[in-house]
Amino acid sequence: MPVSNVQKLNAETAQAIKVLSGLDFSGAEARALGGGCINRVLEVRAHDGPCCLKLNAAGALPMFDAEADGLAALAGNGAFRVPQVLACGATADEAFLLLEYIELHPLSGAEDGRRFAEALVQLHLDIGEDFGWGRDNFIGASPQANTPHHAWAQFFVRCRLAPQLERARSAGYGTALGSELEQVLARVPAMFLDYCPRPSLLHGDLWNGNAAVDAGGRPVIFDPAVYRGDRDADLAMSELFGGFPTAFYATYRAALPPAEGYAQRKTLYNLYHVLNHLNLFGRAYLGQAERMVRSLASELLR
Repeated sequence: MPVSNVQKLNAETAQAIKVLSGLDFSGAEARALGGGCINRVLEVRAHDGPCCLKLNAAGALPMFDAEADGLAALAGNGAFRVPQVLACGATADEAFLLLEYIELHPLSGAEDGRRFAEALVQLHLDIGEDFGWGRDNFIGASPQANTPHHAWAQFFVRCRLAPQLERARSAGYGTALGSELEQVLARVPAMFLDYCPRPSLLHGDLWNGNAAVDAGGRPVIFDPAVYRGDRDADLAMSELFGGFPTAFYATYRAALPPAEGYAQRKTLYNLYHVLNHLNLFGRAYLGQAERMVRSLASELLR
């Protein structure tokens, strides 16, 4: 480890981890891992090898609890390799989530894309009764409501778009987004008159930073925001920031071809993530949100 990157764990955190997991990190050295803009993410080493440790203020424990729940759900499906949760808890000052360390590699090439798509198909064929989830969780650092609904359009409006719109208004972006967004929300059910998605198990935040393969080439997913919803929502998110191989889309669509209207649904579903980025990171995402609202309005308000 470079000396400048080495740090020590808080002694109380190390003791709490030992109580929960039996792993002793007292005096252990840790190094920062890339990719954490919400939490501190460290590689820590016990006698058995490295682990991944996420840290945040003690008040962030509900976020780590929700992440552990989501990882368990994904692991239970069995399609992907998912980091095993080793400990989750908090001291007076610090919340922590200790995970199995996996050597991660970006998706690069046709074989990675094909395997990842096959795993995602298996995940999405895990069908439940209702849209939503048994508990609320988080999308990034934002609370994400998961109240079960029988109707997908109602769920997506009430539990996804409406809360983000309310946060945007509170932050002063309501005027810029205009009344069109409210009108779009009212017309969302019209998009699903001829398309009835099933409640698939979703990762919920499937951008390329949460997708990888391990050293043996097995697909890996992590940092979930799980719920049951339209499988197109995961596929749409994968296109928002790019980075997935072409073979991924060819393989996925060969198994589960998108129904007519996917392009419009993609804009709707990704509007949720862009509004969330607007609310978390500021007005750099406002123009993109406005363009998406105008695109949807031009189709839905004709």
